[in-house]
Amino acid sequence: MPIRVNLLTDALAAEELRRHDPAKYAAFLGVVIVALSLVWYSSAWLNGKREEHSLGMLQRQIETQTNDVSVVQNNQKRIAELQARLDALDKLNRARFLQGNLLNTLQQAYVTNVQLLRVHVEQTYVALPGTPAKTTPSGLVPARPGSVVEHIILRLDAKDSGPTPGDLVNPFKDAVSSLDYIKNAVGSTNGISLANMSPSLTGSDGRSYVNFTIECRFAPKP
Repeated sequence: MPIRVNLLTDALAAEELRRHDPAKYAAFLGVVIVALSLVWYSSAWLNGKREEHSLGMLQRQIETQTNDVSVVQNNQKRIAELQARLDALDKLNRARFLQGNLLNTLQQAYVTNVQLLRVHVEQTYVALPGTPAKTTPSGLVPARPGSVVEHIILRLDAKDSGPTPGDLVNPFKDAVSSLDYIKNAVGSTNGISLANMSPSLTGSDGRSYVNFTIECRFAPKP
C-alpha cells in the first residue's frame, strides 16, 4: 500500500495559525472601531454645525424682533408725548386769555367822575417739571407729566375827579368786582385790591383829582 506524504503540511499549518492569530483580529477590530469613531465624529460635527447655524439664525431673529419691539415702544412713547403736547395746546387754546372779552367787560364798570386811563395785563407762565413713577412703602406713585401754570395780573389805572377826590375809589373797585367775568377769573374777593393811590392833585382846569390803581389777580390756570 503506497504511503502519501504531504510536504506542505507544515506550511499549511503555519498559514492556518496565522489566519487565527488573535493579534490580527485585534488589529482588524481596532481599525473598524477607529473607522466607526471617525464616522460618528463626522456626523456629530455636522450636526453641531447645523445646530450652531440654526442657533445663529434664531439669535438674529430674536435680536431683530427685540429691535422691532424697542422701536415700537419708542414710537409709542413719542406718540404719547406728542399727544400730551397737543392736548395741552388745545387746552390752552380753549382757555386762553382774550383781550377783547376783557375790554368788552370793562365797559360795564362805569362810575360817574371816574375815568379809566390805562389797562395793563401781565401774563406769566411757570413750567412745572414732571415726576417719574416711583415705588414707596405705601404703594406705587404714578408718574406726573409736566405742566405749565398761567398767572395773570390785571391792573386798572384810573382817575377820580369827583367832588371829593378819593371817595369814588371804593365804588369803582366794587363795580369792577361785581363784573361776572372778573369774578369768575379771580375766584375770590381777596384777588381784587387797591394797589396804590396818589395824593390829591390839581389839573390844568383847576379841578382836584387822584390817580389810583386797582389790581386783579386771576386764579392760576394749569
